[in-house]
Amino acid sequence: MKIAHIECFAIKITPPYAYLGGDVSDDLPDYYYRNEYRCVYSRKMETSLVKITTDCGLVGWGEALAPVTPHIVSEIILNLFKPILVGENPNHTNVLWSRMYDSMRDRGYLSGFLVDAIAAVDCALWDLRGKEAGKPVHELLGGAYRQEIPCYVSGLPAPTIEGRVALALEWKSKGFRAIKMALGYGVKEDLANLSAVREAVGDGVELFIDAHWNYSVSDAVRLAKGLEALDIRFFEAPLLVEDIAGHAELRQKTSIPIALGETERTRFEFRPFIEHRAVDLLQPDVGRVGITEAMRIGFQAETHHLQVAPHLSVGLGPCIAASMQVAAALPNAIKLEFQPSVFHIANSILNSPLNCDEGRYCLNNRPGLGVDVNEEIIKQYAAEYQHA
Repeated sequence: MKIAHIECFAIKITPPYAYLGGDVSDDLPDYYYRNEYRCVYSRKMETSLVKITTDCGLVGWGEALAPVTPHIVSEIILNLFKPILVGENPNHTNVLWSRMYDSMRDRGYLSGFLVDAIAAVDCALWDLRGKEAGKPVHELLGGAYRQEIPCYVSGLPAPTIEGRVALALEWKSKGFRAIKMALGYGVKEDLANLSAVREAVGDGVELFIDAHWNYSVSDAVRLAKGLEALDIRFFEAPLLVEDIAGHAELRQKTSIPIALGETERTRFEFRPFIEHRAVDLLQPDVGRVGITEAMRIGFQAETHHLQVAPHLSVGLGPCIAASMQVAAALPNAIKLEFQPSVFHIANSILNSPLNCDEGRYCLNNRPGLGVDVNEEIIKQYAAEYQHA
C-alpha cells in the first residue's frame, strides 16, 4: 500500500453563535481580538482537513486544529509535505512523522502551523492503517483501557454568573459530572463565578478553571488559595506559557493540580515543564500534536507519574475521533474535553455521528478513526471559503 494522492480542505462554518459566545453577523469581520484572553478568535468554526488516498483506493481523513487561517495548514501539506509523502507506505507513521518534522527543523520551525500540519497528516495515516487492518486505531495503539471516555463540559459560555449557573445545572441534569469554566477575569470575579456554580451543583460535580494565561504568579497563588476551599480539581493555563519557572513556583504553593498543554505541540516542548516539576496534568491537543506524538507525550508523562486530559476545542469530526482513540489508548488519560456547540457542528459533517452521552464519549469500534466524512458537504464549505 502506497500513498497516491493528497487533498486538503480549508473550511469555515457559520455557527449559531461564536465560540465561547459572541456575534456572528455577516457584516462583521471573521476575526476579532478578545481582550479578556489577549488572543484572536474567529466568529466561525474553522478547520483544515486532509484526505489521503492510497494506490489501492483506501481513504484516510485527518484534521488539524486550525481555529484561524486554516488555509495555511493546507498550503504546508500540499506544497511541503506532499512531495515527501506520495509513494510512501502510510503504515510507517514514525518514519513519516520524523521526515515531516525534520523538513524544516534546521530552519527553526519546531512548532506552530508546521506541526499542526503534521498532526493532520498523522491522523489521516493512522486512519488508513486502521482501515487496512480492519481495526480501530486504539487496537493498533495497543488496546483500549476504556471503551467509554469520561469527559468534562467546557466553557459555560454565558455573559453573567446567573447564566453560567443555569448552564451548569442544565448539564448536571443531563448526567454530566465535570465542568470547566473559562474565566481569567480577575481573582475576585473568578472566585465569585466558581463559588456560585459550586453552591448550585453541589459536591457531586467536579469543577475546573481555565484562566487563559491571564495571571501573574502572585495573583495565581491568591486565586489558588480560594480554589482549594471550593475543591477545584485543576487550574488550567494560570500563567503565560513561557514562564516555566513561574509554573513551578505556583505548583509548590498550592495543592490544586496545575494543567497546561494546548499551546505545546511536541514532547520536546512538554519536557521542560515536566523536568522542572511545573505541571500536574498534561493537555496535548491531538489536532495540534497528532496521534503519534500524543502517545509519546502520554508515555513521557507516565514516566513522571503525571496524568493526561487531552485538550479539545474547535476541532471537528476527525479531530474529535482521533482524540477519542488516544484517550482510550493511554493508561494515564483521565478525561477528554467536550465542547457542546462544536460537537454538534462536527457531527453535521459526518455521515455517522459521534456519541457523547451523560458525560462519556463512546467508542464505536469501526475501523480507523471510526468516522465517515461527508465529502460533498466538506467540498461545498471549502469552495465557499476559497471564494470568500
